[in-house]
Amino acid sequence: MLFMDIKSAVKLNNGVAMPLLGLGVWKIPHGRECENAVLAALSAGYRHIDTAAVYGNEKSVGSAIKKSGLPRDQIFVTTKLWNDDHDDPEAACNASLGRLSLDYIDLYLVHWPVPERNATWTILEKLLEQGKCRAIGVSNFTIHHLGELLRKSKIIPAVNQIEFNPFLYQKELLEFCTSNRIVLEAYSPLGHGKSLSDPKLVAIAKKCGKSPAQMLIRWALQHSVIAIPKSSDPGHIKQNADVFDFSISAQDMKLMNNFNRNLRTCWDPTGIP
Repeated sequence: MLFMDIKSAVKLNNGVAMPLLGLGVWKIPHGRECENAVLAALSAGYRHIDTAAVYGNEKSVGSAIKKSGLPRDQIFVTTKLWNDDHDDPEAACNASLGRLSLDYIDLYLVHWPVPERNATWTILEKLLEQGKCRAIGVSNFTIHHLGELLRKSKIIPAVNQIEFNPFLYQKELLEFCTSNRIVLEAYSPLGHGKSLSDPKLVAIAKKCGKSPAQMLIRWALQHSVIAIPKSSDPGHIKQNADVFDFSISAQDMKLMNNFNRNLRTCWDPTGIP
């Protein structure tokens, strides 16, 4: 998928269209800062916002969506079930809907592979059937967790959201997801900025006339991976979306694929049984 624009979307395994680029709001404080970030993103053309119950800013996301004046069906909203809420996932989903002031969630994710994950999944399947979610998926699941879920579930997860960038190129997990019709979504596609000054990345970015951050986002998109860079700065939000007027050559994609050094800047789920 080389030709893309900010409206480009990927079709999930249940036919729902999910925008390839979104705004992540992890660690953006509830209130004016989060509202303004979401409004800036929607003004810049984003139509995909990613939040979670544990972020504490669902209410701000919902308020910004309402203030934007955009039709509900033009905005794709993701939120997530937190670890403490697996005793009653339906109540947690209803609480998120209330905070967001929405009638449905476009994508509802199991945030972490807790021991109750498989039992919880059967409840998410019911929420999907009830129309409270348009799609359901998981986050931070490894090949082991996904394989176990696929053997026990009725519905295949639509999405697996993980930390993914050239410095944490989880190639085998990407291939597993692709072969099982699960779309991979990259949180922290910029690796929290820890590698933006890497000389190899800077050299390729200079050749393309783009910033290192833009190169990392475009790299994910060219792997058909959804990217949700996080920022509350309107300038950065706009710059992060300016990745559709160029493409990374096959040669440079290969170089970037080789940047991998298993650099995790968030959580490591690989030791979770």
